[in-house]
Amino acid sequence: DLESKIFTFLKEELDKFKKILQKEDMQYFVKDFNEKKCSIKEAALDLTLYFLREMKQDEAADNLEDVLIFIHQLKCSLKKKCQCVFEGIAKQGDASLLNNIYTDLYITQGCSEQVNTEHEVRQIEVASRHHESQEIQVGCKHLFEVPEQDKQIKTVLTKGVAGIGKSVSVQKFVLDWAEGKENQDISFIFPLPFREMNLKEQEKLSLMDLINQFFPETKGLNLERRSNFKILFILDGLDECRLPLKFYGNETWSDVSSPVSLDVLLTNLIKGNLLPSALIWITTRPAAASKIPPDCIDRLTEIRGFNDAQKEEYFRKRVTDENLAIEIIDHVKQSKSLFIMCHIPVFCWISSTVLQNILEAKRNNVVKNNQADDTSKTLQESNTEDTPKTLTQMYTHFLCFQIMQSRRKYDGEYRPDVSWDKDAMLSLGKLAFHQLERNNVIFYESDLEACGIDVSKASVYSGMCTQIFKEETGIVLGTMYCFVHLSIQEFIAALYAHLVLDINKRSIFVHESTEQENKSETMIDLLKTAVDKALESDNGHLDLFLRFLLGLSLQSNQRLLPGLLTQQNGNDQSKKEIVQYIKQKFETNLSPERSINLFYCLNELNDQTLVKDIQTHLSKGSLSSADLSPAQWSALAFVLLTSEEELEEFELQKFQKSDECLIRLLAVIKTSKRALLQVCVNTKEEWTYQKIHSKIRPCKAQRNGRHPRTTP
Repeated sequence: DLESKIFTFLKEELDKFKKILQKEDMQYFVKDFNEKKCSIKEAALDLTLYFLREMKQDEAADNLEDVLIFIHQLKCSLKKKCQCVFEGIAKQGDASLLNNIYTDLYITQGCSEQVNTEHEVRQIEVASRHHESQEIQVGCKHLFEVPEQDKQIKTVLTKGVAGIGKSVSVQKFVLDWAEGKENQDISFIFPLPFREMNLKEQEKLSLMDLINQFFPETKGLNLERRSNFKILFILDGLDECRLPLKFYGNETWSDVSSPVSLDVLLTNLIKGNLLPSALIWITTRPAAASKIPPDCIDRLTEIRGFNDAQKEEYFRKRVTDENLAIEIIDHVKQSKSLFIMCHIPVFCWISSTVLQNILEAKRNNVVKNNQADDTSKTLQESNTEDTPKTLTQMYTHFLCFQIMQSRRKYDGEYRPDVSWDKDAMLSLGKLAFHQLERNNVIFYESDLEACGIDVSKASVYSGMCTQIFKEETGIVLGTMYCFVHLSIQEFIAALYAHLVLDINKRSIFVHESTEQENKSETMIDLLKTAVDKALESDNGHLDLFLRFLLGLSLQSNQRLLPGLLTQQNGNDQSKKEIVQYIKQKFETNLSPERSINLFYCLNELNDQTLVKDIQTHLSKGSLSSADLSPAQWSALAFVLLTSEEELEEFELQKFQKSDECLIRLLAVIKTSKRALLQVCVNTKEEWTYQKIHSKIRPCKAQRNGRHPRTTP
């Protein structure tokens, strides 16, 4: 009868609710409830929640409500947002399933206590020499796991250079949680990107307001009653934050329901005043890490990107043709600078895009023009020619390929050459250069307007080259703009410098208000000024820009951009002059890091004379007695740092027993597992040993043979 059916239904539902609370087949029953959700099942839940609270069983009621409604809805929403990845492309592009292409990243615990002011590419080049056996590796999914006898880990700060995979790691962490695979002890995860929170900079809102705006499905959730739940806030992209983050000036705030400025809200959340039990994961580029006070951080980690094995895994996953993947891997390995850059996942994507396109085109041409039995040999010969060997060549090919692709996709153009929109490239270049000067990688409407870009037509730029410049609509419906990667912004900025010189005969370094406004600049003027500016920079932020600028001055690279740059007759002479100018810079008091970047610059100019000279000395074993010039010392450091061999032990006395040798080769010493030093104690340069000892990792030191000392 009716009464019996009602009682039976309610009893069955109550049994399911009980099993959910007891965590018996919880995922099955939660899924069953939501798939068969209807008004009668919701009524049964409402009755259960009502009587639990009447019985003062608030915790059980909250748990049941969270699992069946809020947590489930949040997981569904996050799964939908995180399951696809647009490898560097805007939303117009084709998405890939993250689980299909994701490659684990190399993440280490702890990192240098010193603030690294070098350009991020230089940091990657240095990190490529680090020895994995000496570092503690941390799995992304284990970030909050507590080592034995250690204090609870509540706040994790993860550093990594641009494009190294911080945001994708966050996406994978959230997806694994939403799919019920990992970290199921965490009840709620709220990813809050700084680039989107910037748009709320002027508003006053409570923590619950902020959560509800980003995650509307949580409306009605009361976090104050969930103090026994694990809640994780992921603050992604600290380096993109435009808030002051006044940790020591802001008022203390602990009310999750009362509105306050976003700056006060975030600083109190990170300090633990708001929701003291909450877990916090902050990601940032290295330069911005110091914005967070050290006493607010329980664990410091660093994403190093791909190690060598992971690079190959990435190419094999992304390029389905196995033979083509092997060709791409072999080609990248032939260029040390390209292979080092492949530590950065975005650069792997750029390289695979360019090389796959070039090698497939060559393969098709060879098959057309040759008999089948000659094809393999001809392919091998062809693939060694015309494929990018420098960063400038790689990025130039990438730009051309993306422009052609977008023309075909959006305009229906199928021309064999690139059709350029010079005005659009100038506007985009101006934005790239001026924001590079300000160290900005995320731009808003006001930034575009300042560069003469009509915001209403901004989509034209992202449509023109969706894989270079992106227009993004955030969760909170604000619009942001960015280049796919910092290195692409630097390349476009360098291209802009050449365009301005080509069209206006003016250097981008000469501001309109100066007396030099009307002076006609030459290529060599631009290049020399850029070298000087880069060497003057405290943080090396123009280092990669300089490499691209020099590389684009070569006629061989300008020929790749027909219709955009006018090839100038004096380029060969400019190359000779700038090479000589750079070599003269080695005679000045440059830091080892600056010297090494200049060698990468010479590499972009296809000049290896200094390097080959040192390699000859090394092969003859004549370095220990040679009287080296500063340029040769720098070349020696560069050769040792870019060699294929891993430095197990660096023995200084194999070279030259002098303080100059010690200082010049400091960059090499810092990347070796052990350094055997022999330093004289009877000279006034005793301080040199102390200075160097403070900068290097544990090493052996022999002091004139009389009192050998091993550093701790």
